Amino acid sequence: MAEAVRVLIADDQALLRGSFRVLVDSTPGMETVGEAGDGAEAVALARELTPDVVLMDLRMPVMDGIAATREICSDASLAGVRVLALTMFDMDEYVYPALQAGASGFMLKDASPDDLVTGIRVIATGEGVLAPSVTRRVIANFSHQDTAARPAPRLVGLTRREQEVLVLIAKGLSNAEIADHLVISLPTVKTHVSSLLSKLNARDRAQLVIVAYESGIAERGMPPA
Repeated sequence: MAEAVRVLIADDQALLRGSFRVLVDSTPGMETVGEAGDGAEAVALARELTPDVVLMDLRMPVMDGIAATREICSDASLAGVRVLALTMFDMDEYVYPALQAGASGFMLKDASPDDLVTGIRVIATGEGVLAPSVTRRVIANFSHQDTAARPAPRLVGLTRREQEVLVLIAKGLSNAEIADHLVISLPTVKTHVSSLLSKLNARDRAQLVIVAYESGIAERGMPPA
C-alpha cells in the first residue's frame, strides 16, 4: 500500500486552514501533518515535519508565502518537499515570484475540491505546472519585470529537440500532448524532460517554464530548421 501524501497547510485564515484540513484528511491516501498561520511558522514546520506538499498561501503576515517558499526550496534538507502556492486571484503579482522562488505550481483558493486534491497529487509526484492557461498568463505578464537586474538563463548544451520540448512545456502541454505534437513516443518525451531538468538544474516542470520565459525561447519560439 502506497504511503499517504503528507500535507502541511500554511494560511493565515484559520477557517480556510480548517477547510483544507477537512478536505485533505477526508481524501484517501492523504493526511494533514501540520498547520501554519504565517510564513515563518510554515518554514519551521516544514523543517520539523518534512511534508510531501506545502499548501502555501502567498499573502501572510510575519513572512509572506514567497519568502517562505524560497526558504523551503533553497534548503537542501527539504529537497523532497514541494510547494503548491495558493492565491485568491489568477493575476496575483505574487504568483510569478513564488514560482521563481521554487514553487512547483499554483492554484486558486476557490478551485473545486476535486481539482485541489488532484493538484496536491500532481505536485507530490513532481509533475508539471498546474492550471497551465492561467499560469502562462501570469508568467507572461511578470516575467519581463526587472529583466535587466537578472541575467537570462543560457540554453547552451540543449539539443534542438530538447529546445522544442522546452517551448511546448512553457505552453502548458502535457507529456502526452508533446508526444502527439512532435510525433514521438511518450517515453522519448519523458527522456527529454529528464534531460532538461538535469541540464538546466531545474527541480520540476514549473522551473522549466521559468527558464523558458526568462531565456526568451518561450516567446520567440524555435527558428526554422
